[in-house]
Amino acid sequence: MSMTFHFATAVIAYLLGSIPFGYILVRVFYGQDVRESGSGNIGATNVARSSPALGALTLLLDAAKGLLAMAAGSLLAASAGQATAKSRYTFAALAAVFAVIGHMFPIWLKFRGGKGVATSVGVFLALAPKTLLVALALFVALIAAFRYVSLGSIVAAAAFPMIAYGLHDYHSSPGILAATSAIAVLIIIKHHDNIRRLLAGTENRFALKRTRA
Repeated sequence: MSMTFHFATAVIAYLLGSIPFGYILVRVFYGQDVRESGSGNIGATNVARSSPALGALTLLLDAAKGLLAMAAGSLLAASAGQATAKSRYTFAALAAVFAVIGHMFPIWLKFRGGKGVATSVGVFLALAPKTLLVALALFVALIAAFRYVSLGSIVAAAAFPMIAYGLHDYHSSPGILAATSAIAVLIIIKHHDNIRRLLAGTENRFALKRTRA
């Protein structure tokens, strides 16, 4: 029975993570496919190149679906009678990873999704809030210094598990530490093109487009 609830947690978290808010918003407000502009990504950064307001909304919604996936995991843990902290954290870790996978590889868009950063913010807010604040500070500092969103994302993701371990901000749960590590690896892998461009010196610096409200 427990395995059934674990499977249900993974499926629900994946489907929630798969909701392509960036694609939907640009399609509804501008009648365009965001994948055909900028970096071709459905995430907040690429949406913001067309509309800063929609980019901000995409960021919030993508983070919210991560939080919702975590809440669903918590409810399923309770339904499965898994009341211990260890069991709850196992469900939470599972939901976190699959929500991010859903964003990266959404079934609705033929598995062509975003890079998982905003959705990771949502799940990390529930899993390791103190670490998230430190990682966000690192992210903002790198963007302010170099204006490369990709660089900020990659470095913050890589540092996240180490920061969580150092701050002991993973509830003493190996599952949560493993989940944060898995998410960090996934984010870095999804940025492989950015890494190549950064090394070549051809990565685009981030700048908001000002011609649209």
